[in-house]
Amino acid sequence: MHDIETIVIGAGAVGLACARALALGGREVMVLEQHDLIGSETSARNSEVIHAGIYYPKGSLKARACVKGKAQLYDFCAANGVACQRIGKLIVATSDAQVEELANIRAKAAANGVDDLEYLDATEAKALEPELLCKGALKSPSTGIIDSHGYMLALQGELEANGGQVVLNTQVLSVSQIGSGGFRIEVKAEGEGTYAITCKELVISAGHGAPGLAGGIADTNPPKAYLAKGNYFKIDGKAPFSQLIYPVPTKNTGELGVHVTLDLQGRVRFGPDLQWVDDFDYRVDPARGEVFYDAIRRYWPGLEDGTLKADYSGIRPKIHGPSEPAPDFRIDGPAVHGVEGLVALYGIESPGLTSSLALADEVVQRLV
Repeated sequence: MHDIETIVIGAGAVGLACARALALGGREVMVLEQHDLIGSETSARNSEVIHAGIYYPKGSLKARACVKGKAQLYDFCAANGVACQRIGKLIVATSDAQVEELANIRAKAAANGVDDLEYLDATEAKALEPELLCKGALKSPSTGIIDSHGYMLALQGELEANGGQVVLNTQVLSVSQIGSGGFRIEVKAEGEGTYAITCKELVISAGHGAPGLAGGIADTNPPKAYLAKGNYFKIDGKAPFSQLIYPVPTKNTGELGVHVTLDLQGRVRFGPDLQWVDDFDYRVDPARGEVFYDAIRRYWPGLEDGTLKADYSGIRPKIHGPSEPAPDFRIDGPAVHGVEGLVALYGIESPGLTSSLALADEVVQRLV
């Protein structure tokens, strides 16, 4: 007999979405979270963008989950009073070569089922955004922004309304299989010391920690974990743009570059960059802003010297190194590793927030 039917490790957006979906399906669910607040790592340190599903390879889990999850997310926000806005996005080309690349981006988006992109020439783009300098752009009307913490609170609310629970300040030290079936989770809880809890099913949605935790279970073959820091900078005063501005992605790496995001209060920020790191240091080095100026001025020449201020950073849970191609999301269930009742999620970075409800559906299917 197990202590509880299903445990989810990690109370980020994806972990909470998984727990909610499992509880809605009738399971007894407990979420274990090491911090004193839900969603306080990757889910709290991002641009809060609802992505359209434009850039990802056709047929990939990233593409499928982003397009499906986007629709689910807008519906969820409307049903639960979560603040969001379809603010729109411009993907801007600042050279003739990039103008040609816009056609490829549009075709890739269409292959993913995103057929609402509109090409704008330089004059049309400038009419929408007078501060913008570009040679052409793609407008994505279904891109939006969201109150990510409000979203996670709503997920937690639905989970608890269906009998589930979130246990905070509980660090998972190790996981192992039980010979008769199921899993033993050793935890260290604030004020309670170290103890073990058992479950029939286990979902590891622990972001950075997922590969290490899964490695304690035989035959799971988790990927190696890497840390990629993204730094953001801000400016004071009125935002120069009314929608998100993204440069054409870097051709070799697919990185989206230093882009413009707005929050629901209209505040503007620039980022993220890509900084491979070895530890969790969220401090933003003001000196990195010097590189931001050149990148931003390619599409906003009006940026004045000395106006960028260090804001915040996030660290993406990568499962590939600096010189390796970016892999797809990994959701390893029993069909992959042969361990009944176990699903582990790896490398869930962007567009993980947008995809969270769709990824939860995938987890449920893999457990079944």
